[in-house]
This record gives sequence, C-alpha cells and structure tokens, in this order.
Amino acid sequence: MEIYVNRFIDFLFAENEKQNLISRQSGREDVLSHIEDSLAVLKFINLSGRRVIDIGSGAGFPAIVLAMHCPDTEFVLVESDLKKSGFLQSCREQLNLTNVQVIRARAEEVGQDMLFREQYDCCSSRAVAAMNIMLEYGLPLLKPGGKLLLWKGMNVQAEVDAAQNALLILKGKVEEIYHYNLPGDRQRAIVVVKKEAETARQYPRRIGMPAKRPL
Repeated sequence: MEIYVNRFIDFLFAENEKQNLISRQSGREDVLSHIEDSLAVLKFINLSGRRVIDIGSGAGFPAIVLAMHCPDTEFVLVESDLKKSGFLQSCREQLNLTNVQVIRARAEEVGQDMLFREQYDCCSSRAVAAMNIMLEYGLPLLKPGGKLLLWKGMNVQAEVDAAQNALLILKGKVEEIYHYNLPGDRQRAIVVVKKEAETARQYPRRIGMPAKRPL
C-alpha cells in the first residue's frame, strides 16, 4: 500500500505544478496530513462492499485515498472542474483504481439524474461547502438509510445548528459526530447524517441555488 500512496503523492506534486490542486506551499507532511484526515473515517465506518459517491473530489481527498485502501468498495467521484476531473481520471489510470469512476458534472445535475439519484450507500465530501448546502447536494444521491459523511473542523456544532431546517426538509438526521485530532492538535470531526426517507423530487434545486439560498 505504501508504494501506491507514494506514487499518488508524487503524481499530485507533479500535477500541482500545472494547476492549483493544493497550496503551492504544501510539503509532503501537509499531504500526509490530508491522507490521514481522509482515512480517519475508516476508524468509525466500515465501507467494505459499499457504493460510495464523493462530491467535489478535487485533489482526491478523501475519495482517491479511500479507494486505494478499500479495493472492494465502489467509488464515484463527482468533480465539475475540467482540469481537476482530468487529474482524478489520471489518478485512476496511474494507480490502476478499477473501483473508481470519475464524473465531470455539478452535484445538482447528478442529484437529478436517475442513474445516480438514490443509488448509493454513502456519500462523502471534504472541504466543499457548509453542511446545510451539502445536505441538498448529498442526500438525494443516497438510498433511504444511506449515510452522508461530512468532514468538518472545530466549528462543527455551529454548522449542525445552522442545518436543522435543511435536515427537516430533506429527511436527514445527524446520527453521530466523530471527533478526532490530527498532528499539531488540529481538531477535526466527521458528521454522519442518516437519510431517513426519500428526498422530495424538487431537490436538489437548479445549479447554484443550494449555495445561493441554503435551506
């Protein structure tokens, strides 16, 4: 596994010279911290055999990292940016990740596409948007009973409080908040939201609306 992780890191740094995937000031230790953060979910949730869709996959955290460590889990990576989706596709090929599919589209489009809507056991997202926005992006993609996994920082409780209306409308319930620390005493959390019933057909709303007018 270590050789694949090192190949991913080397490829990430090489591609970062061409486009802004991570901060240009980031060193190897910073990337290792992103990897550790991505893998933290496996301490709490068993993804084996699950179908997982990741929103805003960007530089591959957490989805590429998780796909390397969970070969029997199916991952669909949703990324709207052309260059970033191209990077993810190249990662798939470079690392021979046969359990990965990359989709270049907006989350609002994918959530209304019946090929993807309510087809997944888990939906993951790290550092994309506030929780009340992510609920509208993610819950429509989950089967009833599925789980939305959101990586958050030390202000997690404020985000949960602000998302109560969205949880009510979209039929989600905060099942658990897992707290953990990264090196340097960085406080992190993963919010697990369970989808309790089907999402109303009008959600997600058209492109841009969830972020412009959060529920």
